[in-house]
Amino acid sequence: MSAFPPNPDAERMVRFQTESRGVRDARVLDAMRRVPRDRFVPAGHRADAWADRPVPIGHGQTISQPFMVALMTEALGLRGSERVLEVGTGSGYQAAVLGELASEVFTVERIAELAGTAARTLEDLGCANVTVVIGDGCRGLAEHAPFDAILVAAAAPAVPGALRDQLADGGILVVPIGESAGVQVLTMVRREGARFTIEEGTGCRFVPLIGEGAFDA
Repeated sequence: MSAFPPNPDAERMVRFQTESRGVRDARVLDAMRRVPRDRFVPAGHRADAWADRPVPIGHGQTISQPFMVALMTEALGLRGSERVLEVGTGSGYQAAVLGELASEVFTVERIAELAGTAARTLEDLGCANVTVVIGDGCRGLAEHAPFDAILVAAAAPAVPGALRDQLADGGILVVPIGESAGVQVLTMVRREGARFTIEEGTGCRFVPLIGEGAFDA
């Protein structure tokens, strides 16, 4: 990513919205200080870019609350060499944060207009290791699998089988599980050989995951 000057808004966001709530991974916190969140928010919502809540980006989608971005990213445990899949590009902000922490990031978005806008923003910011793909994220990207980490930025009714199967040995999948309306549960799926273990985390609220094996549009 291109170098940006220190941003007091980003520093306050990290200090009071993520670090103060228990996010401790220094690499994650530093990435969120560096990535200019306001560049991923539509012009009409720039004043809300650093707020402690999701922000609309059009098409019924949102850029996730900063704390949730940090929490899900921390759960992946990235150390820099990983190949990562994100499902639900949205604005591209989460993908940019992942790009700061991993070797290679693929991000899938079903809404072509959002994918195009995100790709242009990521390119403008120099995120050369992030690739945006238009498609059904529920199917993953078998041609680029396996992935060391998969992050799903939308709520699924159950763990998507295709995504689980595209995890590398030792890999982790983080996905909100629950109904399309109401509170979901952040869920971590880890693969060890042919064995998968599931751990449930905090409650959360995400837009529904649309696609094969998830919710209908």
